[in-house]
Amino acid sequence: MPKVSQAHLDARRRQIIDAARTQFATRGFAGTSMTDLVEASGMSVGAIYRYFKGKDEIIAAICAESSQALPAELTAASVAEFLERLRVLARTQDHARLVAQIYAEAALSPRLAEVVQRQLDELRHAVAVLLPGRRTARTQRIAEAFVALCQGYTQQLAVRGDLDPAPYTAALLAIIDS
Repeated sequence: MPKVSQAHLDARRRQIIDAARTQFATRGFAGTSMTDLVEASGMSVGAIYRYFKGKDEIIAAICAESSQALPAELTAASVAEFLERLRVLARTQDHARLVAQIYAEAALSPRLAEVVQRQLDELRHAVAVLLPGRRTARTQRIAEAFVALCQGYTQQLAVRGDLDPAPYTAALLAIIDS
């Protein structure tokens, strides 16, 4: 029997995750069955279970690869561009709705809450590194508020739809400059 390449395995895993992202964003985690994921991915049940033990593992994989790609610096232009990128992801990939689902599920799942908490810690750290006077209590508070406002904007996109990022950009800059 010929050996399957790593590229093939990676492509199949990607196929499952992409199908799951779409299904979870539109139907929610509870409203999406493994049968739905089989149909959406075009793969067999056995093939999906080769890559993931179940839906919870797929959710964790989606969370693990999620990144908000913070800007390299915290300027007015880069913050505006960052929020615009979130806005585009919300419109084109239902990203905001998926994030809302992840947060709701993390409130009930200790395993997923651990993944989300780790990501939030990494985001706060990344923001703190971009701020002058690193490692002060003030810097940590600014990073906390910055991440919270970004998450709030994402949640607003999920519920309210397409929102102009300008007021959120202004608020983030005010936090940075405080």
